[in-house]
Amino acid sequence: MEISQLGEALQRDAVWVVFLNVLLQQIGLPVPAVPTLLLAGSLIVGSGQFASVLAAAIVASVLADWVWYLAGRAFGYRVLAGLCKLSINPGSCVSQTETRFVRWGLGSLVFAKFVPGFSTVAPPIAGSLRMGLPGFLLAAATGAALWAGLGLGTGWLLRKEVHRAIEALDQNSGSLLGLIAGTIALWLSWKLWQKYRFRQLSAVPHITPVELMAAMETEQPPLVLDLRGHSMVAETGPITGATVAEHDRLLDAVGEWPKNLPIVTLCACPEDAGAIQAARQLLNAGFLSVRPLKGGYEAWLATANGNNV
Repeated sequence: MEISQLGEALQRDAVWVVFLNVLLQQIGLPVPAVPTLLLAGSLIVGSGQFASVLAAAIVASVLADWVWYLAGRAFGYRVLAGLCKLSINPGSCVSQTETRFVRWGLGSLVFAKFVPGFSTVAPPIAGSLRMGLPGFLLAAATGAALWAGLGLGTGWLLRKEVHRAIEALDQNSGSLLGLIAGTIALWLSWKLWQKYRFRQLSAVPHITPVELMAAMETEQPPLVLDLRGHSMVAETGPITGATVAEHDRLLDAVGEWPKNLPIVTLCACPEDAGAIQAARQLLNAGFLSVRPLKGGYEAWLATANGNNV
């Protein structure tokens, strides 16, 4: 749909266009909602219309967040792992975002809409952590009101500039398409470069679950850092002999551990991304033997269950 066509649709039925656009974006589809909010704001002529369009955006956003909340509550860390696998860059693991969510609490939901990526994972994290539904809905609605209100208000304040921009874009639609295509190509190139760079950084020695279990039976077992995230630890229980750690506070988790003794990092991330990042960070900090667990928590669990059969 061209921008002029979107403007005509908004003039006819702004409430439903905004509702549908925001709902699709918040569910996770690559449908930008901010341009629609700006355009809708520039077309608003009265306070009553502003309130109805804002209400539509809030309801759509909260409805999508509620769906993700229920998914996180029902399926726990599996939903978070699925979101992590969708990322082009596996190094951006959900457990790191979850750590920040736990640290900031309900306030993180208020500002989640303004942080790309975080707005998608925050609701299922809240569900997996069993956050109370009334508090979740209130925080999600507050955040949606701030986000949508800012978009609509900016569009109204800059309505002349928005209309001039629309006219210019309509007159140069070919150039606009080229600019959009170029921007998408640059973004994909950057993400693929991050993935390639992660592959290069992944070339660190790993330890297998069997080797780790054998090492844990020795007189000097390694320090095992569990980086799975609070929701997964709460759901599945702690790993015997492991220390729960956060990416942002790795050195605190290590404590006074001698730098010449072995450390094993463990996560529940695709391609052991979080464990590899933590191992790299500790190696750069001067620790001499840091190895990620190959296959992560699932491999460890399968091996442990196999040994108990």
